[in-house]
Parts: sequence; C-alpha cells; structure tokens
Amino acid sequence: MKQQKYSTYFLTNKYWVIAIAVFCSILWGSAFPVLKFSYAELGMSGDDLTAKIVFAGMRFMMAALLLLFVMFMIDRKALKIHWRQLPAIVSLGLLSTSLQYFFFYNGLAHTSGMKAAILNSSGTFFIVFLAHFVYSDDRLDWRKVFGLTTGFGGIMLANWGQDASLSFSFFGEGFMLLSGVASALGTFLSKRLSANMHPFALTGWQMFAGSLFMLIIGLPGLEPNAMTFTPKAWGLLAYAVFLSAAAFALWTSLLKYNKAGEVALYRFIIPVSGTILSAMFIPGEHLTLHTLGALLLVAAGITAVNQKGRGRWQLFKKQRQIYR
Repeated sequence: MKQQKYSTYFLTNKYWVIAIAVFCSILWGSAFPVLKFSYAELGMSGDDLTAKIVFAGMRFMMAALLLLFVMFMIDRKALKIHWRQLPAIVSLGLLSTSLQYFFFYNGLAHTSGMKAAILNSSGTFFIVFLAHFVYSDDRLDWRKVFGLTTGFGGIMLANWGQDASLSFSFFGEGFMLLSGVASALGTFLSKRLSANMHPFALTGWQMFAGSLFMLIIGLPGLEPNAMTFTPKAWGLLAYAVFLSAAAFALWTSLLKYNKAGEVALYRFIIPVSGTILSAMFIPGEHLTLHTLGALLLVAAGITAVNQKGRGRWQLFKKQRQIYR
C-alpha cells in the first residue's frame, strides 16, 4: 500500500508530471537519430525496403513481448482476449504498427532526421482534422483551425529548400506524411477497442500482431547480407526497444492519474528534441533559420490543438497518446 501511494505521488505531483512527460517526449525524439545510426551501423541500403521491414518488425516484436511480460506480471487476467476481438486487434496491428512504421522507417531513410522529426508531427494534426468528420461533438473551432494552419505551415516550411523552393520526395517526405495518416486512422480504431480492453494489453497484442506480419512478409525476401549486426547495432536496437516500452509505460501511467490535455501539451517537445538531437549527432545535419521557424510553428500548432477543449476530445486525445 505504501509503495503504491509512493508511486502515485510521482504520477500526480505537478513537477514530477512535467519531468516525466518531458522525459518521454525526449525519448521519442531520440528515435530519429538512433534509427539513422542504426541504418548506417547495419550497413543497410537506403532503397532496401525489405531490410527495413524486418528491422522494424524485430524492434516492435521485442517491445510487444516486453510489454506483454510486464502486463503478465502486473495483471495477467487483463491479457485475456475474446476470439471476437481478434479481427479488430489484428486490423489495428496492421494499421498502427505494420503500415505506419513501414512508411516511417522507409521515409526516414530518404530524408533528414531533422525534417522527419517535424513531419512526424503531422499525425497529431490529421487526427484533429479527421475527428471533425467522425464525431459530431468534436467539430473544428478557431483554436483547432489555428493549430492546424500553424502546424501544417511549419511542415511546409520544413520542406522549403535553401534555394527557396519546395523540396519534396514521395519516398521520403511523402512516406512520413503517409505514416501520419496511418497513425491517425489507427487512433480511431484503437479508441473503440480500448473501451473494453486494458491499454497495456491492447497495445502489446496489436504490436505483436503487426510486427509478426512484418516479419512474415519481410524475412523470406531478406538478402543474406542486408543487415550486419555488430555489438553497436544490437545496442542501438536494444535502446530503440527500451525507448518504445519505457515511454509508453510512463506516458500511459501519467494519463491514468492526470488529464490527457494537460499531459499532451508536452508533445511539442518531440519534434523539437528530435530536430535538435539529429543536428547534434547526425553528420551533415545542421539547424537553419527555416528549420527553427518550422519548429516554432509546429510546436505552436501542437500546443494549440491540445489546449482544453470539449470532454469528448479529451477522451479521444488520451487514446492517441498511448499508441506512439
């Protein structure tokens, strides 16, 4: 009882909530340079789609097993699922894990880590826009319109080249935007499923199904020397697994004891930290004035759409956060 009360204190105290939310966002932001380094360390070809599918499948399979193991130790009864739920869980896995991260991993290989960090925030804006057509009580208002306009303005600015022209590649920037669309669509499905399932169990099972599909599709066509796992490569993979599992667990715990809108406000740190860390550690990537401007616009947009709104939107945003 004392231990539970002690842990609850850290999840409800204002300053600890801010610290944990910022920590989670930095973890997610660090994924961009980590994956870039992983590609290089593995000797992965930039146009090898199969290798990236397998690598993503390995990461999320390991993260899924870790989450399911934690759930087994905490509340094994919550892991049980009814056979009627299987089609929806598999569909969610294909959409939120397989499709979303197929576009994410391959798009990241064809664009810079800084630009990818900014483009990845598009998922938040797609959710706000599509919710207007899905839910009758979640219409666009001036706050959301401002956030969408500002956010997508930042995304466009991120693609503005040094020669004052739009620099856009379908397999790079295009794939990152499609990853955002897949993430948004998966959120609508996860919202419906989570009403009858523990979020840890739902996430673990859908990640397991999605990653299993990626491995089944990718492994038969994987070239013998497509990936070379050095000790450093294994370390990068382990960190990628850790950041997914740890950030998810901490973020979900925060959402349990705090209002979703108040916690979600700190998601603007994800593109900021992803861009800064990419500029710091990836050779050849440097912060420019238009990149800084894009960051400010995207951060302002995410902040605007996450301000307190109608009750149903807060519930919707809560489900969005746990599938990052």
